[in-house]
Amino acid sequence: MKIQQFIEDLLGPDLPIGVRAYDGTVMGPADPPATLVIRSKDALRWIATSPGEIGFARAYVAGDFEIEGDIHAFVELHKRLPNIKLSPRQWWMALKLIGLRNLRPVTPPVEEAKPQRDRHSRASDAAAIAHHYDVSNDFYRIILGPSMTYSCAVFESDSDPLDQAQAKKHDLICRKLGLGQGDRLLDIGCGWGALALHAAKHYRARVVAITVSDRQVHYARDWVRREGLADGMFEHVGVARMSDYFSKVYTLLRTGGRFLNHAINRRPFQNEALARSGFPNRYVFPDGELIEVGRILSAMQQAGFEARHLENLREHYVLTLKHWCRNLEAQWDAAVAASSIGRVRVWRLYLAGSASRFVGDWIRVNQILAVKTEVGHGTSGMPLRPDWDGPLRD
Repeated sequence: MKIQQFIEDLLGPDLPIGVRAYDGTVMGPADPPATLVIRSKDALRWIATSPGEIGFARAYVAGDFEIEGDIHAFVELHKRLPNIKLSPRQWWMALKLIGLRNLRPVTPPVEEAKPQRDRHSRASDAAAIAHHYDVSNDFYRIILGPSMTYSCAVFESDSDPLDQAQAKKHDLICRKLGLGQGDRLLDIGCGWGALALHAAKHYRARVVAITVSDRQVHYARDWVRREGLADGMFEHVGVARMSDYFSKVYTLLRTGGRFLNHAINRRPFQNEALARSGFPNRYVFPDGELIEVGRILSAMQQAGFEARHLENLREHYVLTLKHWCRNLEAQWDAAVAASSIGRVRVWRLYLAGSASRFVGDWIRVNQILAVKTEVGHGTSGMPLRPDWDGPLRD
């Protein structure tokens, strides 16, 4: 049996992309936007011995699959295989291709995180943050660009440069918060410090920025010094600690103080925790949780906040992720030198897969603006109508 029979049974005969395999199989259109290259039997071994999407991911990270051309065209194949799970017949076909003696588990790539027993303990959270962020500042600079901002930008049009769109997002946040000279800003999960610097430089705010990543701390401090100024995150909080988090933030604000929560969310009626055996949990966001925006909104108000504005930036994240993916592909060799070939493969698949999830409205990203008011003294200090759109602050 040739691989062509297995692929046709798995994905159908009329493939939108090309396929080439080690046994001579060639499938797909004459000029495909992307080509899946199956380099060896080890690729099928990963799929047969690992459940669901994790087997496909391991095969790609290990280099036994290659994806030539448009990665976004490739990830659209999930529409043909939404559950990414072999049927008994397909599993048997894969077994015939690899041979019974090869049906044994394979050690996962070193880039895969081991599942933690206690989700969101101090130790597991520290390990998750280190796995995701403490790779290399040079690696993140390649992907994110000079802005070093790891959250969705805000675009006026899809032709806007990424750095301009990130500056627009920073300015939007500062305007929503009503920042002015001498105001105090607490940036929780500050990343490499881009928002904090924007607020200090353009709004003359006094900023305290917090991150638990050592590499981000060192980078942000150097950046602050270079600018001549004084010296990510909610997805890691989790459902169980969400109320405690918002209650603590509430106590830190004065009456009339504003709080903006920026987070990726799942659709309603989905499990918040990333699947333990899924690609994002094992390779990108260990122990991550994507909480439905209504639950976040309720938790904020239960903590005492008055919600004033909600904005969905889903389409903006699609554009942002595609920019990041292009940056990575354009500087592939430099990214490998700054991390590893496996890590670069993880990120290429993660960025393209995430963009597809946002396009399909499987996940969303929302900014919720709230204010601390007190019962009987409801002065919010908010404008009668939103006043935060406008040109960038010089």
